[in-house]
Order: sequence, then C-alpha cells, then structure tokens
Amino acid sequence: MAKEKKIIVGIDEVGRAAKSEPRRTVSRVAKKTNLAKPKYIIGIDEVGRGPLAGPVTVGAVAITVNPKSEIRNPKQIQNPKILKNIKDSKKLNARKRNEWNKILRKNFECHYASVNNKTIDKIGIQKAILLSVRMVLNKFSEMPDLVLLDGLLKAPKHYNQRTIIKGDEKIPVISAASIIAKVARDRKMAKLPKKFAKYGFEKHKGYGTKEHYKMIKKHGVSKIHRKSYLKKPRGVAKKCK
Repeated sequence: MAKEKKIIVGIDEVGRAAKSEPRRTVSRVAKKTNLAKPKYIIGIDEVGRGPLAGPVTVGAVAITVNPKSEIRNPKQIQNPKILKNIKDSKKLNARKRNEWNKILRKNFECHYASVNNKTIDKIGIQKAILLSVRMVLNKFSEMPDLVLLDGLLKAPKHYNQRTIIKGDEKIPVISAASIIAKVARDRKMAKLPKKFAKYGFEKHKGYGTKEHYKMIKKHGVSKIHRKSYLKKPRGVAKKCK
C-alpha cells in the first residue's frame, strides 16, 4: 500500500489556496532579502551643552551603505563619496556650515530636535540631551541598523548603537550631524524676539562670553537664560525679563 503524501495547504494574501514552502526555504529567502537591503545608519551629535541661554540641540543624519558592508567597526564603513571632505562643525566657519547644511539636506534624511532652557533647568542638561536624542530618532522614516553617536551620547536601549569619542572628528556621518545641529541652533538663537536683542545672542549664541556676562549684569537674567547655569554668577542681577 502506497504511503499517502501529506500536503500542507495555506491561504495567501488574496485568498488563493497555495502549498506552503518548507520552513528552511522561507528562511533562506528571508536571509537573502536581508542581505540585499542597504544598511541604514544614523549619525548623531549635539550642540549647546554649555551655553548660558537657549536650547540644547541634537542633529542626526541618515546614510545608506552597501548591504555587504561591515558595520561593527564604524571606521571601516564605506561612507557616501559626498561626505569625503566633511569636517566637524567646530572646524568650519558659518558660511561653510551653511553650504554643507544645504548639501546634507538635499542628499540625505536629516533631522534635529531641541529641548528648551526651561526643561534643561527642570531635568538637567544630561537628561535633556537624552530626551533630544530620543526625539530626533523618532523623526526618521525607518529603524536604523546602527546608530553612531559622538562622545558620551546614548540612544534608547533598543537601538543597535556605538559611541565614539571625538566621533565628530573621526566619523563623517557624525560630522554631518554636528553641522545639522549647529546650523539649526544658531538660527534659533539669531531669530529670537527683538526684546532679547540687547543680549547679543546673534553673536555669541548664548555662550558665556565676556560680552554676554556684561549684558546679563546690565540687563538681568532673561526668560531665555538657563537659571540653573546662573545661580551664583558674580554681579548678575536676579531680575527676570
């Protein structure tokens, strides 16, 4: 007596009867599809940790690399050619940063997120930066295969991530993120309402320059200042404008 062949029948997406493939075959197909998909990498950097006023801003740029690229070592990632001569935002003047900002936004998915001075005073700068990182990652169109962060920055735990000391100098996509963050924050500071014009934010962007301290001493602490950074400044008026 001949043995009966067992046929497993499933229903596909349009309702037709179809023979199911062996599980191992499906697994191989899935694996090949995975390998063929370009790897999606996001670089992240922040600007505005130290200023006496204004927000802290995190910039992020996404690139896609060859699916066969080894991403465990960030220094070996094959970056897009357009990023070949990019530099950390601190090593570029305002004109060059603006030029790069246009190039990056034209060719890559770029986002930034800012947390204002009031929130910084409430939760502290470190938590404010972590919040900004989470906010900016939520803006991207897909889940990255890898997140590369500068310095001591961290992404939420469910992300595959690497932190690189001086990453803004070593890793092109992090350099790109530093430019996005710097340009975004500088523009915010330059466009503050006219009532803050006397502090000269368009020049120093909120950093603790001699001129800035001089203006705080003369006009008092404004609503845009970080009170937690100015608890006991010498000769600074306590009034809030």
